[in-house]
Amino acid sequence: MPNQHHTGLTAGQVQQFIDDGFTRFENAFSPELAARCRAELWTDIGLSSERPQDWHQPVIRVAGKYTPPFVEAANTPRLRAAYDDLVGADRWVHPRGLGSFPIRFPCAEPPGDDGWHVDMSFGDSADFMELRVNVKSQGRALLMLFLLSDVGEKDAPTRIRKGSHKIIARELLPHGEAGLSLRQLSVNGYASSANCPEELATGPAGTVFLCHPFLVHAAQAHRGSQPRFLAQPPLVPKGEFDPAIPPSPVQIAIRQACDLTF
Repeated sequence: MPNQHHTGLTAGQVQQFIDDGFTRFENAFSPELAARCRAELWTDIGLSSERPQDWHQPVIRVAGKYTPPFVEAANTPRLRAAYDDLVGADRWVHPRGLGSFPIRFPCAEPPGDDGWHVDMSFGDSADFMELRVNVKSQGRALLMLFLLSDVGEKDAPTRIRKGSHKIIARELLPHGEAGLSLRQLSVNGYASSANCPEELATGPAGTVFLCHPFLVHAAQAHRGSQPRFLAQPPLVPKGEFDPAIPPSPVQIAIRQACDLTF
């Protein structure tokens, strides 16, 4: 848990994560580092910030980036302290970079990928709809949204259903270790979380939204003027939750939602 001797999260931010399913962490990495990351991504997609006439697609995806700027952005001292605060010291794998990157452009064409969902955590099926998530969040300690550009309300910010992680935890509980597939979990379009308050993942470049793995979220169309650069990597746990170790805030949130003791 946070203390006065580190630069991670405040006690209030940790409690917000438990209650709401996410916390907004500003200045997680520098705007200069974000600019270096954007420059590499522009090169990768063969487009330029100076030629908006070439921006024809609503979204272009880049898989993973493991060059120094991305490794540095994912592993700043502030972020490492925050990972400890939410997941537990020595209970997460140091990120080797960042990814994936849905780069969103101002475009009249619908993006086609803006449905509500929970990110899956494990499985080896070639059909991504068969990837799975279980109540222990096997394979994923956090969902993270790295803002690599300034993101305002019109710049396709990720939509977040506040508190939805608790609903998903309760839905997963009866299914034990096997959990549910993306196809099974999304069969009703996440109607169970439809009444959750909606918040937007906005902020200046260098902001990271640290999210519970069960948080229901969605993309949206870009209605601004400048492309939005975002990375959405998982934080990977080192192993299964050990009941002999005090639970982290990730597990506390699940336990409180389900009235569990694991």
